[in-house]
Amino acid sequence: MPEPYDVITMGRIGVDLYPLDIGVPLARVETFGKFLGGSPTNVAVAAARLGRRTAVITRTGRDAFGEYLHQELQGFGVDDRWVTEVEEYPTPVTFCEIFPPDDFPLHFYRQPKAPDLEIHPPELDLDAVRDARIFWMTGTGLSAEPSRAATLTALQARSESARSESPAPEFRTATVFDLDWRPMFWDGGDHSSVAPARYREALAHATVAVGNIDECEIATGEREPHAAARALLAAGVELAVVKQGPKGVLAVHRDGSTADVEPLPVEVVNGLGAGDAFGGALCHGLLAGWDIARIMRYANAAGAIVASRIACSSAMPFPDEVERALAEGEVTEDIAAGPSGAAS
Repeated sequence: MPEPYDVITMGRIGVDLYPLDIGVPLARVETFGKFLGGSPTNVAVAAARLGRRTAVITRTGRDAFGEYLHQELQGFGVDDRWVTEVEEYPTPVTFCEIFPPDDFPLHFYRQPKAPDLEIHPPELDLDAVRDARIFWMTGTGLSAEPSRAATLTALQARSESARSESPAPEFRTATVFDLDWRPMFWDGGDHSSVAPARYREALAHATVAVGNIDECEIATGEREPHAAARALLAAGVELAVVKQGPKGVLAVHRDGSTADVEPLPVEVVNGLGAGDAFGGALCHGLLAGWDIARIMRYANAAGAIVASRIACSSAMPFPDEVERALAEGEVTEDIAAGPSGAAS
């Protein structure tokens, strides 16, 4: 039997075209950097940087940008065997504007449809999904068919295996639902009438839920962090992680343990990849069997490091960088600069 993956993520992928000019409107930007992007794909990269064996289930266009994404995944050590091509649609691109410390508008080009929403249930390697120690999916995957059906098929395979009479494999640790609310991907946007029901359906199969206040409100109707965490637990998960930006992160486990962790001080350059770094570090901590307070501190540090850098995927930190940030109690300039001595 093949060795199970530590982490398999499923969902969005694309090319990030991020300005190398900070504090400049997109219309005036003259130089851009090209990076691998897409939240669940970045989570797989982040976990790989921390030494985990990872893979991603997604789709690209049959074009040069799709080729580029395969090259990047391979370079980051992420298995791309389940990254397949869609003839009909181009690989998506995403632009952002960078106005530190807290304004980073995103501009998605995913029309007429993104290939990563064309994942079909029969294409899934359900044995690999069942066996993965962590399976990570996102709210965006629920926004359109056939991606929604494929995502639910994967989730059901995980939960049915866990409920089977045979002992659950020791290596399975979590099924993570990244709430990942992107209203522009849903019919009706912020007023989508179907999103809350689809979120509740997925939560019934997840063991961990991760989201910010806005995302928790879509999933539960609650905005107060403790109320949102309780609602997520009531929806079926074992661990609820509520990200609060500059107020830190709250984690509540069904066993009654909690962690309310303050953010690590950092001079923010681009906050867009911080949540993905947090996610990869969350997976790393769960796999290591740490207590939730240690996991949240570590994940906060990983996210802060990426927030200190322009890029997302290539900015994901290595273990020694996270440990240094925790030891220093902040993200210092040399940590932000990265191993090469230049900001990633």
